[in-house]
Amino acid sequence: MAEITSSPDNNRKGRRRASKRSTRVDMTPMVDLGFLLITFFMLTTTMAEPKALPLIMPADGPHTAVPESKSMTLIVRANSTISWYEGQGEDPAKPPTIHHSSFSASSGIGDVIRARQRAVAAKYGKADELIVLIKAENGASYGNVVDALDEMKINQVARYALADITPQEEKLLQP
Repeated sequence: MAEITSSPDNNRKGRRRASKRSTRVDMTPMVDLGFLLITFFMLTTTMAEPKALPLIMPADGPHTAVPESKSMTLIVRANSTISWYEGQGEDPAKPPTIHHSSFSASSGIGDVIRARQRAVAAKYGKADELIVLIKAENGASYGNVVDALDEMKINQVARYALADITPQEEKLLQP
């Protein structure tokens, strides 16, 4: 609270002096209120929201047959490269031809995806018909898998899925 103190009147030689008054403001309640408000806003505010990649997984159910000409398989490698082949590679009598690429902006996997979209659009009428399977090799980094998912978003691939790598594909990848 505020208080006013007055000094005693000292009459010296009959002169009357104006009394001097001193004011003092106690700042303690205001500081308390300030700290209460800071504490309130710190406890009620929302800190940085975690940023998660939205991923829609397909529902469990029967296997859907996809033509080889509409599909493409990407394999994220442990050495920060990416291997790919056309189709799904499910025919053991005719193993796929594996090509290698990188995540670079020029002549990387993005160019391969766009070329594949053009081929599917020429055959089926729409580039949205392309289906991409993304598989990760043991030891592949999470960041490279996210890079592959980013390529799907950048190139506007409408249908893609994460799948487990098969033992046949692991054998094909060995030098």
